[in-house]
Amino acid sequence: MRRLTRTVAAAALATALALVGGCSSDSDKSEGGGGNGAALEKVTYLTSFGNFGRDSYAWVAKDKGFFKEAGFDVDIKPGQGTGSVIQTITGGQADFGPIDLTGGILQLGNGQAKDFVAVAAIQQRTMAAIVTVEGKNIATPKDLEGKKLADTPTSVVRNLFPTYARLAGIDNSKVTWVNGEAQGLIGMLGSGSVDGIGQFVVGQPTVEVVTKKKPVVLPYSNVMQDLYGNALITSSKIAKEKPEMVKKFTAALLKGLEYALEHPDEAGEILKKNVPAAVPAASAAELRLMAAYVRSSNSGTAIGTLDSGRVAKSIALLQGAGALKQNLTPDQVIDFDLAPKA
Repeated sequence: MRRLTRTVAAAALATALALVGGCSSDSDKSEGGGGNGAALEKVTYLTSFGNFGRDSYAWVAKDKGFFKEAGFDVDIKPGQGTGSVIQTITGGQADFGPIDLTGGILQLGNGQAKDFVAVAAIQQRTMAAIVTVEGKNIATPKDLEGKKLADTPTSVVRNLFPTYARLAGIDNSKVTWVNGEAQGLIGMLGSGSVDGIGQFVVGQPTVEVVTKKKPVVLPYSNVMQDLYGNALITSSKIAKEKPEMVKKFTAALLKGLEYALEHPDEAGEILKKNVPAAVPAASAAELRLMAAYVRSSNSGTAIGTLDSGRVAKSIALLQGAGALKQNLTPDQVIDFDLAPKA
């Protein structure tokens, strides 16, 4: 971890200070058709949140020509988290984007969203975590009692915390939450105004750079092993009317994901080429940390697979914790006919 952090030290600070805006790649402006001369189908894709390294695989798929080979001219725009991505896609302003699957289940099961389906997993395990730093006297989940944590109100980390607390043996009533903006959370931790923040595990290098202290990470996956991380979604309408298009797009995106994980440094440079404010070293560091979450021992060999049994367990876990107002089945969340097979 020390070696990795030294590599990204100066670079990651810039990533922590602001969300990165999207722009179109110059290499794709000349696209007029696929290899057979047919016109490319225009698609709007949202990242999960901003344009950090964890989302760079979409830019890789575009830059390496994977989207074009599949017949698509893709406009990549920065997403603003699970709720916003769902709303934009179901509202017809975008076609695809990744959301935290657990966050999507919570929204669907509580009547906050509808008309979307997941078609592929990006991460086989949730990357949600509580992150603090040494010196806060937090080493185990139980140590969070009496502490102040910060996150955005709609964050899946925050909304899932009561369930995490119950399973980890934390008295949720003894934990105080305060609101913070996504791009300012690490700064709040560094200033000492809070004891911990909601964060994905891939944010560790940036946390160490900004706070100048060693991060202490409490991953949700330690107590909730069946929860998926991000999953690619589309609208129910597109899934029903254009199933072959969904399969082709998904395959091209996952090809970009696999390439990015195998070539993290190149992926960081590709992101920088398309998004000038991106920091290649920080992007590569995030991808290296993310790699272990994209494949897991119970996911089979193929990237992107979704298992009905695991999704059912996730739903049951949330229902048992009282986090869902409505009963759900895996088929209401996932279109298994469109998802990659293990």
